[in-house]
Amino acid sequence: MREIRTWYTAQRIQRTLAALEKNGFQTSFASTRDEALEKILSLVPQSAKVGVGGSVTLREINLIDVLTMRGNTVSQHWHQPEQNVVRIMREELNSDVYLASSNAVTEDGRLINIDMTGNRVAAMIFGPPKVILVIGVNKIVKDVDEGIKRVKNVATPMNAHRLGLKVPCASTGVCTDCDAEDRLCRVTTIIEKRPSRSDISVILVGEELGF
Repeated sequence: MREIRTWYTAQRIQRTLAALEKNGFQTSFASTRDEALEKILSLVPQSAKVGVGGSVTLREINLIDVLTMRGNTVSQHWHQPEQNVVRIMREELNSDVYLASSNAVTEDGRLINIDMTGNRVAAMIFGPPKVILVIGVNKIVKDVDEGIKRVKNVATPMNAHRLGLKVPCASTGVCTDCDAEDRLCRVTTIIEKRPSRSDISVILVGEELGF
């Protein structure tokens, strides 16, 4: 039975990669997180200033520690004092390379993201000269509708719970389209084609990564 699941997943991955390529993105596949790490390092010059979005995926592959150890200047706003967060977010926008994940990727090659502040999607669309998105196989969805449902009912509740936010989904795991001050779902973007004048690489990973 495992072989059948592996075959089915491989078909979804191939459809998604082909669609992303058709939509103008540079793509590659990494079967494991270790292979993904090597691919990312091959795309990031050692002299590059690197901005990192709020991504569980990137931290699960230990990317930030590896980049720092090899000498890259890394800007990341996670776990920073509140008074420094916006300044660091702007540093991320002005980096040479921006690293992030997407909340969902469709089998017809669209990238779906929902942000609280919008810094991550701003960097993807018109930010640093090079953008690299690392996406686990668990984030592949059939279409945009399924993708938005996934973000609101899977990724966002887990992120809200992780952050200890005072929103209903952080305790129930279910989106109620709330009006809470801590609401994460404020900016929704659907990147249908590679934005003009952008350089975006998408690395699909054959493991479950991130939320």
